[in-house]
Amino acid sequence: MNVRIRFNPDAPTNPGRRRLLVAGSLTVSFALFPAADVLAQRATEDAAPDATSAALGGLPGNLAGTPLLDAWIRIDERGEITVYTGKAELGTGISTGFIQIAAEELQVRPEDIHLITADTGSTPNEGYTAGSHSTADSGTAIMHVSAQVRVLLLESAGEKMGVSAEQLRIRNGIIAAPDNRTLTFGEAVSGLDLRRNAEPQSQLIAPTRHHVIGQSIQRIDIPGKVTGGASYVQDMRLPGMLHARAVRPPSYGARLISIDSQVERMAGVVKMVRDGSYLAVVAEDEWQAIQAMRALERSALWETSAKLPTPATIYETLLTLPRREIQVAEQHGPAQSAVRTLHGRFTKPYLCHGSIGPSCAVAHLDRGKLTVWTHAQGVFPLRGGLAEMLGMKPEDVRCIHVPGAGCYGHNPADDAAADAALIARAVPGRPVRVQWMREQEHTWDLFGPAMVTDVRASLSATGHVIDWQYEIWSNSHNQRIDNAGRLLGAQYLAQPLAPAPPKPIPMPEGGGDRNSIPLYSFPNFNIQHHFLPDMPLRVSAQRGLGAFMNVFTIESFMDELAAAAQVDPVEFRLQHLDNARGRDVIELAARQFGWNPRRARHAGHGVGFAFAQYKNLMSYLAIAVELRVVPETGDVQIERAIAAIDCGQIVNPDSVRNQVEGGILQSASWAMYEQVQYDSERIRSYDWSGYPIMRFSEVPLHVEVHLIDRPGAPFLGTGEASQGPTSAAVSNAIADATGRRIRDLPLAAGGRLREFTFR
Repeated sequence: MNVRIRFNPDAPTNPGRRRLLVAGSLTVSFALFPAADVLAQRATEDAAPDATSAALGGLPGNLAGTPLLDAWIRIDERGEITVYTGKAELGTGISTGFIQIAAEELQVRPEDIHLITADTGSTPNEGYTAGSHSTADSGTAIMHVSAQVRVLLLESAGEKMGVSAEQLRIRNGIIAAPDNRTLTFGEAVSGLDLRRNAEPQSQLIAPTRHHVIGQSIQRIDIPGKVTGGASYVQDMRLPGMLHARAVRPPSYGARLISIDSQVERMAGVVKMVRDGSYLAVVAEDEWQAIQAMRALERSALWETSAKLPTPATIYETLLTLPRREIQVAEQHGPAQSAVRTLHGRFTKPYLCHGSIGPSCAVAHLDRGKLTVWTHAQGVFPLRGGLAEMLGMKPEDVRCIHVPGAGCYGHNPADDAAADAALIARAVPGRPVRVQWMREQEHTWDLFGPAMVTDVRASLSATGHVIDWQYEIWSNSHNQRIDNAGRLLGAQYLAQPLAPAPPKPIPMPEGGGDRNSIPLYSFPNFNIQHHFLPDMPLRVSAQRGLGAFMNVFTIESFMDELAAAAQVDPVEFRLQHLDNARGRDVIELAARQFGWNPRRARHAGHGVGFAFAQYKNLMSYLAIAVELRVVPETGDVQIERAIAAIDCGQIVNPDSVRNQVEGGILQSASWAMYEQVQYDSERIRSYDWSGYPIMRFSEVPLHVEVHLIDRPGAPFLGTGEASQGPTSAAVSNAIADATGRRIRDLPLAAGGRLREFTFR
């Protein structure tokens, strides 16, 4: 059974905070301000103008960066509607959601809207598609532009029909007067100039009148994916297209000494591309390119120099690396006497993105203009990096997003695009498709950083947390394309480009310190981030960034504190939580799970609970997990995972459930099984046997996601909400089943529990 509860949008929310995102040479700022109505998504029953944005002197969503209406929506005189977004479809369903938002505000059918996503030649520049910001930022912009265009269409139609705009109604894209005269959108838009700036106020459709928003309409990207249709950049085939493979060094920083030039004479080989230590081969078909790549791999002579840290002592290494100290947050309340103090240190290994489809890109250099089809998450920053790498003008480079078969974070999609661009330059006039191999994807991934967290907390005589001391050791979680040197291929050219130095992401978004501030009410706390600029392995953004580890630590330790206070874990959380919306999701998840504080504990059977608000700014999610541990083997089977989420106003309920379900499985896989294998010279987990992920036999037997809908409230984003809470809930359930707390991830390396014995 799935429960969807609708709440008043006036419900309180946490104070928002300001975020600044720097993408290459472009600076895009997004604002999240106090109160639930700030994003101007509220509307009254009669669709009165929303004045909240005007009062704050800003434009809603991402309109501040691109304020022109016709940058977002265009309607031609045939009435065809095209909506533009700078965000990329990564499998989250945002394309369908944006169509629903625009259709609702324009009062047309979803099938009447054509959506164009993430194309430097036609869409707004919205930076990266990351951090669960797509609907909150781009969706909000599309909603307001659509509402304002609707008003302009009605005004234009009113002038043409000789009646006031207030007397007109729109039904399925037809504008009707009281006397039944009608105009199409195409007729109404004739003579209407939409090249004007958006206004801070919008006459939004009242939530009570919604017919499209809030409905689980079929996602537009699913049919092709389930029927084997061309859905991904990996499926692209262009006329006259060549196939290419890059030849990667055996280890970080290796220098190419010599190659066998005879490879260029192999059947089908068109060209061998070498620039310093960058090496690739181009052929007429894919198999010929693979054969030539393998021949080059066998014959190439490399000088290696990589020295990687000892895996067995990696966490000690992190604790001793040079660091930049960042005081994340602190609060000093009244001093209280502590009756008990607990301490714990938690560790997380390097994690691979494990994209099911290895990275791919297609590039075509034609008459001095370069077009790149890519599954990168930021086509505009990528365009800047490619232009710098090739010495071209940015306006001569066009990057078009095409979905890739697996992403969620900074995987090698940008690097594959750089390969395609470098190789296309060597064979101008013909499109070139570059497909990475599995071992390249795993070996040269930008891993999620290894982390260490340390927490010390004290309890009062009443069983309340009175002091919380928290530390984080982490590398950068963002090595996206600030400059061309961040592209792998550019680092191996004869004139190599150095990557921009790593920088921490400021809070409240945060990088390694994302979600490090507990949402709970602790009178005294201190959070310290030891930012580590030196990166032993190649790392960057992975879904949720530091939130995965920080929520895992916080919520695991909350269970330890609850046990010390002899209070039920759910009740313990509620005792420390003043946030009304947070309490709502905790209570809903516990109720739907059938959480029983007085349950009898049985060895081998455990239940666990966890909660977080993503970034303390976005969606609230609570989850309860039930699992069994096989006494003879230590194998773990998750039997049930029951989650509740509040992501503000829901556009497509089924899409929200899809995202939370997928996040639960991915987070459980990270927590249970995944870790990068390496030695002192190179990465060793170069295939699925070396880097196992959750298999079908290990998927939870039952997953439910219950929704709290808040019509008219801001969109809060869904994609990463379940990453942190799931890992902690699984860990808490294992501790309940075995009587032992495991603080080092993965919990079940090799498929079985560490330190396995029942207590």
